[in-house]
Amino acid sequence: MTEQPQKGRWAIILHGGAHEVPEAQQDAARAGCLEALTAGVRVLQAGGAATEAVHAAVRVLEERPVFNAGYGSAQNADGIVETQASLMDGQTLDVGAVAGLIGVRRPIDVAAALLRDEAILLVGEGAHRFAREEGLELCGPRDLVAPDAAKETSDTVGCVALDLNGHVAAAVSTGGLDGQRAGRVGDSPQPGCGYYADDGLGAVALTGEGEYIARMISAARILDRMPDAGPEAAIGSVLSEMTTRIGGTGGGVTLTPQGQVGWWHNSPHMPVAFQTAGQSEPQVYLAKQEEQHDGA
Repeated sequence: MTEQPQKGRWAIILHGGAHEVPEAQQDAARAGCLEALTAGVRVLQAGGAATEAVHAAVRVLEERPVFNAGYGSAQNADGIVETQASLMDGQTLDVGAVAGLIGVRRPIDVAAALLRDEAILLVGEGAHRFAREEGLELCGPRDLVAPDAAKETSDTVGCVALDLNGHVAAAVSTGGLDGQRAGRVGDSPQPGCGYYADDGLGAVALTGEGEYIARMISAARILDRMPDAGPEAAIGSVLSEMTTRIGGTGGGVTLTPQGQVGWWHNSPHMPVAFQTAGQSEPQVYLAKQEEQHDGA
């Protein structure tokens, strides 16, 4: 039996990717997550939709070069940035997703613009043409390469939220893998793999090695387990089984229809920020061990 959406409260949790964050970039990762959270919380507190909140939060993460999304994305084997982004509405099950997108400043804006369209996924030139038709901000094919792009990046940013009307949403964005094949598509644009949102089940946004996450349809498995296991144990069990069976590392954030948040990762770090209507202050951590230490 699935939980019923919880009206009258809000919740939001986001991550900056499951990977090792170099010491010199740790402060920037924390600050970027907090700024993104603030943008999402502002929407929810004003009565805005969960879809608007996750869009606002991920948009901030895309603008910070410390994260592998938007500006600061990884480069493919041709030295070009090909981005992927998705947004899903848990009330209507509408999806907007793009992959192989070149030359658009904020990929999550394209996903958001596609959300109410009949098509759920556009790739390559078709995605770029749609962005042009929508009047979204374009850029050169290498303009998303940040000066510090030599850092190793292989992760995805993501956010899930519950709004005051009891609706959930999920959003993800990524620059993919350093040196990936041109045209590679990971888990991030595929619903049920790297993300999912359903008012009756909750929402999840994953990060890590996309080929492994996609093979396990990990997001779908996590939401299926959440009613019995809870949000954190559901992520942990599915991704641990993934690693044991086929390999790969990862992590993610999730929440229930009643606004209980959870997060888990088996990477060295996964910057996370979250806040619910019952918390006066946002919580920001670089790794799960920090939260466990605070609760000790």
